Amino acid sequence: MNSMQAVEGSAGDLGAIMNGLGHAAAASRAALAQSSGATRNAALLAAAQAIRANAATIIAANARDMEAARARGLSVAMLDRLQLNDKRVESMAAGIEQIAALDDPIGGVSAEWSRPNGLTIQRVRVPLGVIGIIYESRPNVTADAGALCLKSANPVILRGGSESRFSSAAIHDCLVAGLRAAGLPEAAIQLVPTTDRAAVGMMLAGLDQQINVIVPRGGRSLVERVQKEARVPVIGHLEGLCHVYVDRDADADMARSIVVNAKLRRTGICGSAETLLVDRACAPSMLPMLLNALADGGCELRGDAATQAVDKRVKAATEQDWRTEYLDAIISVRVVDGVDEAIRHIATYGSAHTDSIVTANAATAEKFLREVDSAIVLHNASTQFADGGEFGMGAEIGISTDRFHARGPVGVEQLTSYKYVVRGSGQVRPG
Repeated sequence: MNSMQAVEGSAGDLGAIMNGLGHAAAASRAALAQSSGATRNAALLAAAQAIRANAATIIAANARDMEAARARGLSVAMLDRLQLNDKRVESMAAGIEQIAALDDPIGGVSAEWSRPNGLTIQRVRVPLGVIGIIYESRPNVTADAGALCLKSANPVILRGGSESRFSSAAIHDCLVAGLRAAGLPEAAIQLVPTTDRAAVGMMLAGLDQQINVIVPRGGRSLVERVQKEARVPVIGHLEGLCHVYVDRDADADMARSIVVNAKLRRTGICGSAETLLVDRACAPSMLPMLLNALADGGCELRGDAATQAVDKRVKAATEQDWRTEYLDAIISVRVVDGVDEAIRHIATYGSAHTDSIVTANAATAEKFLREVDSAIVLHNASTQFADGGEFGMGAEIGISTDRFHARGPVGVEQLTSYKYVVRGSGQVRPG
C-alpha cells in the first residue's frame, strides 16, 4: 500500500491491516538481523539521496500539512515543529548519512571472559526486535527513527501524528526507496497508513504479539496513554521540564547567552528550558539583565514574588507553572538560596530530563552534576544540546527518562540488546 493512502472502513478491516503490518515487520526481522552493516549503510545512503532528490515533493507535502494545521489553530511553537524547508530537509538527509557513518552496533562483543572449566563467554550486541514508534507533529522523526532502526537492524512500524501525515508519507517513500535499492525487505520500515486513533491502541496491544518495544515521542497525554495501555515494554519520557540554574559565581555574559538560547532557540523542543532558577546572592545584578534579555526575545515571564519585585512585566507564577512544560515562549523564574535549594526545586518539580548550571565555581558545578538525578546534566551549556545529533549519535528517537535499559538520547546503541555466546569443548555441569 502506498504510504499516502488512508485506510477507511470497519474496525475489523483496520485490525486486519494493522496486524498485517506487524506480521510483515516480523517476517523481515531475520533478513534485517542477518544483513551486513555495509548493506544497511547502502540503504541509508540511498534513502538520504532520495530525500535530497525529492525535496520539492516533501516540502509540497509539508505545505498541505501546514495549511491544515493553521486551519486547526495550532500554536506557533507547534507549527515550528511541523514545518519543513530546504534547510530542514537537507538536515534530515545529512542526519541519515551521519547515522550510516556510525560503527555497526550489531554483532559487537562488549565483554569476553573465560571460566576455570574452559568455557569462553561473550556478550554480543543484537537487535531489540520489531519496534513500534508513535510520535506527533515533527515529520523529521520519520527519517530519524526509520534510519536509526535500520542501522540497528530493527524492523520498525511508524505511526506519525495526523498533523504531519503527508510530510511523513513523502519521507517514508524515500526510506522505502533506500531499502529497495539495497535489496532489503521494504517491510523493514512501515508507516501506519491511517490517522485513526484506534491504530495506536492496536500497536499498544502488540499487533498480534509481533511488536517487541514501543517508543512514544510526543506530548504528555500521548506518553501517559502509552505507559498506561501498552502491553509491551516502553522506552520513553513523560515530558521535558528542563531547568537552568544561574549560580552566584556565574559569568554574566555567559549566563545571558545560555539562558536565552536554552529558552528561545526553539521553544517547541523537549530540551527547551521551562524554568530559570537564580541564586539570591547574585539576583540584584543578574536577574534584571536576564529578565530583560528574555523579554526582548519575546518571552512571557512568570515568577515568584522576588522576581516580580524586580520587573513589573513578570506575572505571578502559580504552583502549576513550576510543573508545566510550556513548549512556547513562556518561562517560570524563581530566586533560590544557592545550589542546594536549586537542586531541591529540580527534584520536586523536574521531569528528570535535562538540567543545567551556569557557574565558574568548579566545586559547585560538580555538586550539581552529581546530585541532580536527570538523564542529562550540563555545566555552562544550553539545555538545547539535549539531542542525539549533538551527542555524536547521528540522531535520536527521543530522550529517555527511564532508569532501565536506555537513559538519555536513544540512538543506535540504545536500540540494541545483547545475548551471551558460550563456547565449550564438551563440558558438562557436575551433579
